[in-house]
Amino acid sequence: MPAPDDIDSITRRTLDHYERNAEQFFEGTRDHDVSQNIAALLDAIEGAAPYTILDLGCGPGRDLKAFSALGHVAVGLDGSARFADMARAHSGCEVWHQDFVRLDLPAARFDGVFANAALFHVPSLALPRVLGQLYATLKPGGVLFSSNPRGQNQEGWNGPRYGSYYDYETWERHLTAAGFVALGHYYRPSGVPRAEQAWLASVWRKPASCAPAG
Repeated sequence: MPAPDDIDSITRRTLDHYERNAEQFFEGTRDHDVSQNIAALLDAIEGAAPYTILDLGCGPGRDLKAFSALGHVAVGLDGSARFADMARAHSGCEVWHQDFVRLDLPAARFDGVFANAALFHVPSLALPRVLGQLYATLKPGGVLFSSNPRGQNQEGWNGPRYGSYYDYETWERHLTAAGFVALGHYYRPSGVPRAEQAWLASVWRKPASCAPAG
């Protein structure tokens, strides 16, 4: 686990990797099918559409464009300035340039937060604060979707990128400590043995009647 003084340097190093490889990343991921994950978020949101969605770690804007095409109001957020620029151009959506460990989000703004392949980059020491801010930016009854590479609760460097790799039980403890209620989880990709399902997807609700997470 990193020391508190290391968190900013960890995130800068990880973001530097994405800055240097933004175009290659877009080409490698632009055709990935995450429709199952998008549906998992949207199906869990209660109330009438269209919804206001925060795409946390939006990258070059693939999923922002998908949410917009479905008629929703999508706002992107990414720590990479290059990704933020690419996402604006690709999707036409509003995109905020913010580091995950220094989020500044409006209160009770969003019906849903889509954190697809994003939150695993947050060092575990910073995770409670990040989850608390996501909780606060959701409307009461709002939904958080997350998909992370699964593991056995180890964290550290994977080449030039930092990651935290949780099993479901540990991830659930983090989310419930932040005030969320579990709605369900599944593993991806579908149709293969569990040993080959590298991704843990989960869906969480901010209670409709709730005190602020603390």
